[in-house]
Amino acid sequence: MSKAPLMPMATAVWLVENTTLTFKQIADFCNLHEVEVQGIADGEVAKGIKAYNPIISGQLSRQEIKLSSENQNRPLEMQSIDIEISNSEKKIKRYVPLSKRQDKPDSALWLIKNHEILKDSQIAKLVGITKNSVTAIRNKNYWNYNNLNPKDPVALNLFTQKDLIEAIEKAERRIKREKKEKEKLNKN
Repeated sequence: MSKAPLMPMATAVWLVENTTLTFKQIADFCNLHEVEVQGIADGEVAKGIKAYNPIISGQLSRQEIKLSSENQNRPLEMQSIDIEISNSEKKIKRYVPLSKRQDKPDSALWLIKNHEILKDSQIAKLVGITKNSVTAIRNKNYWNYNNLNPKDPVALNLFTQKDLIEAIEKAERRIKREKKEKEKLNKN
């Protein structure tokens, strides 16, 4: 067995409670030590861990468990399933607690100081405040400007590092495009 199941300890708990497999078979399948599996059966290990059914998740079939239960020397074989993990998550508007809302203008100030190439609209979209607020912060006429402290928005978990990199790359492409257009105008 080369692959471990998802949540091996919880899977082992389920297999101990719901099958007649040997401790060795369960330990080999879950990449655990046989003594750990015996501890699960005795109630000394994995207290409070909720059992995880490997049949529902498609990692094992009832037939596979039955075949291994009948032959104690037969190891369990994980079903070959491809779990698709998509990274096409849509940006979900999240509720921001009152205590964290002051972090948005602070983060906008940090982005203005550290990434000048970002447009106000990009900063507003990243941080989640209005474009007018970003413009006011940039022009130093934001109503609370004197109390702002630049804070890294990625560290504050307002958005991911990936989002920041994508925004910077987009701004760089825009600057290159504008530079090319300007050169074309100057040649004509």
